[in-house]
Amino acid sequence: MPQSLSNILIHFIFSTKTRKPFIRSEISLDLYNYMAGIARSHGSNAYEIGGVEDHVHLLLSLPRILAPSKLVEEIKKSSSKWVKTQGHLYNNFEWQKGYGAFSIGQSNFSAVRNYIQNQQEHHKKMSFQDEYRTFLKKYGVAFDEKYVWD
Repeated sequence: MPQSLSNILIHFIFSTKTRKPFIRSEISLDLYNYMAGIARSHGSNAYEIGGVEDHVHLLLSLPRILAPSKLVEEIKKSSSKWVKTQGHLYNNFEWQKGYGAFSIGQSNFSAVRNYIQNQQEHHKKMSFQDEYRTFLKKYGVAFDEKYVWD
């Protein structure tokens, strides 16, 4: 077999530290584009990135030679540095330590993309914490509430 090929899609979710509303409308699109560029520089396709003031969702392909933890680490590290350059309001910006990573099949691609595109509307009805719990339960991820939030 001369080539190793893959198409692994992952839905990442992570929040700002203590869910502070740092991701304001004046930087959100630039932040999402910056995150997409970081993903591309590591061999990942960013199909959709969006969120609200306290968290983001990323629909990415996973490069066949990179662990999900390394990809999200690079995105969080570089984007955090970038956010801090956006003015004094962002000097204390941090992402939460953890993240959620959920595999999706090609058949769910459009639904997940649509879900990410509609975050503003979705979060008029549901908090980030409730949304995240829902994902953890839906994907059968065991969790202890006292270790999920930082």
